[in-house]
Amino acid sequence: MMMKGLQTKGTGSFGKRRNKSHTLCVRCGRRSFHIQKSRCSACAYPAARKRTCMLLSLSAILDPFRLRNGSFFISLFLELDNWSVKAIRRKTTGTGRMRYLRNVPRRFKTGFREGTEAKPRNKAAASSA
Repeated sequence: MMMKGLQTKGTGSFGKRRNKSHTLCVRCGRRSFHIQKSRCSACAYPAARKRTCMLLSLSAILDPFRLRNGSFFISLFLELDNWSVKAIRRKTTGTGRMRYLRNVPRRFKTGFREGTEAKPRNKAAASSA
């Protein structure tokens, strides 16, 4: 016996899902801002620091197979939470305005001098000065 018109949690209920958990983020512009958590999963807004891939975890393991003078030998492991290469490329330095950083190479050539005036280049301006 087959029952038709029975409402289940399957295909028929997927059309009724209208309320969205994520909306647009004001900082990164992606549809990753969780409404209830009030946090962006892409850039971690409203946190001051942008979300990046450099998450380090340090773990120490006691190694009983490497005994040194009757004491345990401790092995330290440093793990990186690596993102994909393309994800890092999208968010790395140089993809934005670089308001401060784009002037640093030019200022480095002169030793970061400030408050000086350029000497005149032609002879006429030098004699009149």
